[in-house]
Amino acid sequence: MTRTPPTAAELALAAEVDRLGLTATPHQLERWRAKRWLAPTDQWTDPATGALRPDIVHRAAWLALLSRPGRSISWIGWMFWAIDATEETAALLRRALIRTIQLPLRQARITLAQIPQGDSDTAFKTRQNFAARMLEGRRAIGRDLDGLLRDHAGTAGIVLPEPRTVANPFDTTLIRIGARLLTGGMADVSPEELTEAWRSVWTGPPEHLDQITAAHLAAEQAGTDLRSLSPLAHGLPGLVRALERADARLLCEAVRACTKASSTLLKLLLERAGAGMLAELMADVMWDQWVRAGGIAPASRLGEAAITLSTVQYLLVPGWAEDLHRYQDRMDRMLTAPTAPTPDGRP
Repeated sequence: MTRTPPTAAELALAAEVDRLGLTATPHQLERWRAKRWLAPTDQWTDPATGALRPDIVHRAAWLALLSRPGRSISWIGWMFWAIDATEETAALLRRALIRTIQLPLRQARITLAQIPQGDSDTAFKTRQNFAARMLEGRRAIGRDLDGLLRDHAGTAGIVLPEPRTVANPFDTTLIRIGARLLTGGMADVSPEELTEAWRSVWTGPPEHLDQITAAHLAAEQAGTDLRSLSPLAHGLPGLVRALERADARLLCEAVRACTKASSTLLKLLLERAGAGMLAELMADVMWDQWVRAGGIAPASRLGEAAITLSTVQYLLVPGWAEDLHRYQDRMDRMLTAPTAPTPDGRP
């Protein structure tokens, strides 16, 4: 198939990217437009001057830097959709999130429509079987980021804040309960089972878990089931419905915030990792609520799952969005803070 000859605008944009020491071919520009990562050609120039818009050159340069033959830019493409926040890019973003959140089902060859609803014994048993199928062949994660950092710090004689919750949020005990929550929601896991699962891996102050349990009991006596407020109250079907119904503007806002936070966190850990910085990050509740449970998002399918999880929490967990923005401010300050001089005086 013969390709359409490059337009003057495409050649001009490719030349601007080349001046920045990067490469963007007209074919790449065409593909980025098709993916809606780059605006349509008629939006590239300033109507008053006819010159290429600086933001278009900046976007093309970023895409040139990120693109590698045979490799996807993963959730970074979602970030561009969220930044543009048009009706079309919001729809693309919504579909990507819904597809990603159903990945555990696809890997187990289960469709959302196959999950039975209702409280019959047959429906319950089917959901339990589906939960077991999702765990087949799953590799256990021995230590999460928190555990690895603490191991290295201990070896180096560095003191970090004490663990506040669990030793590993990906512990097999929690994952088994999590699979059941995905297929059946809170109705399929008794309060006693959930409490026992957390207690078996809890490393924080014992009174904290007791306080959580007491709060649930008090709410239940007052006629309120706090578990119904959980994002997993209605399992994976409930999460999909929430993403389907989310306001497009808020959905884009959530993805912008979550992708920016993950990018900042990675930059901070790569460029500023030190005992003081780690201690400050770990001392905040968002270390457990976000960093350990999806803050690190590599450009891969695993990273897409992490961004999706963060987006769901941003949309559905009361106060979570505010905490993430607060943590973002803290990370920004840490990135811009002057670094301590090295012993030989070099920066």
